[in-house]
Amino acid sequence: MVEEIIDDAQTRMRKSIDAYLQELSKLRTGRANTSLLDHVMVSYYGSDVPINQVANVSVADARALVVQPWERKMVPDIEKAIMNANLGLNPVTAGDVIRVPLPVLTEERRKEMTRVVRNEAEQARVSVRNIRRDANANFRDLVKEKEMTEDNERKAGDDVQKLTDKFVAEIDEILKAKEVDLMQV
Repeated sequence: MVEEIIDDAQTRMRKSIDAYLQELSKLRTGRANTSLLDHVMVSYYGSDVPINQVANVSVADARALVVQPWERKMVPDIEKAIMNANLGLNPVTAGDVIRVPLPVLTEERRKEMTRVVRNEAEQARVSVRNIRRDANANFRDLVKEKEMTEDNERKAGDDVQKLTDKFVAEIDEILKAKEVDLMQV
């Protein structure tokens, strides 16, 4: 039973870090990255779908993305969706291909992005700590039901704390790397 709770906590903590990485991938660091457009929704026959379901998104060079719609008539809809996504991007259409140049980040924008990254890191840390709290509550419940001794509860709590420390350290490493990446000119 204890092993199941610890395994569940570890799985949930891993998911928190994956969600944090997903959020970071949406942030622009100055280099072109296809994940920048992943959350852009395009109107396709009356329903909104992710851009990668109606077009092929690729990196042209370090400062530009190329979007190739699968249907030529989708070009204006995709261009409009990119502009309305509030990413600060202005797509340029050349026939049936859309080029999305990435403007250079200003120092002020880099600092603002760093604050956003730190905030996301703190949210990930809080998520990991909440998972620790849930696991410890499960251990206390087992003690109340006399399915576990208090000594075993303390040992299991220590194991969950070590797990928590490991994942918080991983979040801190990711944060440090992203800040360095953001501040590079």
